[in-house]
Amino acid sequence: MDRGTLVGRAESSPTYRAPENLPRMQVRDRERVEGGRERVTVVPESVDDLWHLQYVLEPGDRVAGDTTRRIQRNDDQMRDTGGEREPMWVAIAVDDVEFHRFANRLRVGGEIVACSREDQLGFHHTLNVEERDELSIEKWWKSDQEQRLAEAEEASENPDVAIATVEEGRAHVHTVAQYGTEERATITGSSGKDEYARERSELWAELASVLGRLDVDAIILAGPGFTKQDAYKHLEREAPEVAELVTMVDTASVGDRGVHEVLKRGAVADVQQETRIESEAEYIDELTRRIAEGAKAAYGPEEVSKAAEYGAIDRLLILDERLRQERGPDGEWSVDVDDLVRTTEQKGGEVTVFSSEFPPGQQLSNLGGVAALLRYRLE
Repeated sequence: MDRGTLVGRAESSPTYRAPENLPRMQVRDRERVEGGRERVTVVPESVDDLWHLQYVLEPGDRVAGDTTRRIQRNDDQMRDTGGEREPMWVAIAVDDVEFHRFANRLRVGGEIVACSREDQLGFHHTLNVEERDELSIEKWWKSDQEQRLAEAEEASENPDVAIATVEEGRAHVHTVAQYGTEERATITGSSGKDEYARERSELWAELASVLGRLDVDAIILAGPGFTKQDAYKHLEREAPEVAELVTMVDTASVGDRGVHEVLKRGAVADVQQETRIESEAEYIDELTRRIAEGAKAAYGPEEVSKAAEYGAIDRLLILDERLRQERGPDGEWSVDVDDLVRTTEQKGGEVTVFSSEFPPGQQLSNLGGVAALLRYRLE
């Protein structure tokens, strides 16, 4: 993969080293329970961890944790208060799971099957799981779910990164997470010369303010031409603590397209090793190249399933949403997705689960949600 051109880091800026005590998904206990299921206790330490858990949980799992529930008082001993919330422990049989990125929580809904208050059994309840909430998960674990849990433990060691892309009169700020990239700010104004010097300075001052408020470990400053050098000089002079985190990268575009360029060129890998998103961008580019050339690639459930049976898959690419949809009652595929993953692994192939939140995942969705890089071309 082309790693692009790194065009500068202040000489006084230290090489990034990941802190030793970054929060990481905690997996505390594992035990076999009746029926061959396994109970695992986890503590998500970040929004990324909650995102990972969305694709670990599925209907039929049993999930337990501490919560609060509104209780109606209608006995003879106590006055009805209209429903006060009381703390309790509940276990639910999972019906639905939703990741709410902007609320920083995972909502897990289902029927209460065990509870510290027996009068609540059988009612529907939603666990609002947030960072540092302990959660017990009882299920038959599939290999990709085990892999995702391990990935959550490892990925949390990566530093948090912001990407600022700048051009004449405009700046965009994104942050990088396991679930994709998120735009945090768009700043407009003049960055011209001479008579626009004041407006230009105000643009860079606002950019410095936005970057200074982010809790990140590294910043990639990217864009076409020399505009980013002007922005960097302002940061050096007015916000040196921000400038110390900056690496500059050449890109042809700004905004979402500029961020995609940064990820493809490997700049994030310089401070974050290799992120999930970056790997996905690399694999999808290789896939589209092979498809265009009529080379060793397959896409769509039927074609990929055929390749798996032949043992031709070197790497299976599958969308996270497909893993959930096809395991539910409303699956659209005639292909069993669990069999597809299992067959690929049994015959020596690797599996990469794509995030639907990021452009490579959206590209994969357009190809049917599943594709494969093959060892040899199928006739």
